[in-house]
Amino acid sequence: MIITTTPSIEGKQIVEYKGVVFGEVISGVNFIKDFAAGLSNFFGGRSTMYEEELIQARENAMREMEQRAYQMGANAVVGVDVDYEVLGADNGMLMVTASGTAVRYAE
Repeated sequence: MIITTTPSIEGKQIVEYKGVVFGEVISGVNFIKDFAAGLSNFFGGRSTMYEEELIQARENAMREMEQRAYQMGANAVVGVDVDYEVLGADNGMLMVTASGTAVRYAE
């Protein structure tokens, strides 16, 4: 399935718009990752644990969006946008949302 941030697919003609499609993931960040990230923040450097969590959440949200588009009969998603938010009383939850327009293009 083609997934793109652009509103069209170069070289393809969109023949049907199926609707807006979403993929959402809410992920908790545990104490050990918080502690390790705190050390990175204190001593400097990148927090690879948080980066890995972010990458995994984004990939899961994109995969979920793609599956929902497929269920709608789409063979592409255009205009994709990915948003990140922190949730929870102590900001201990990460929410990643992927959205776009499910379409069918002529093959």
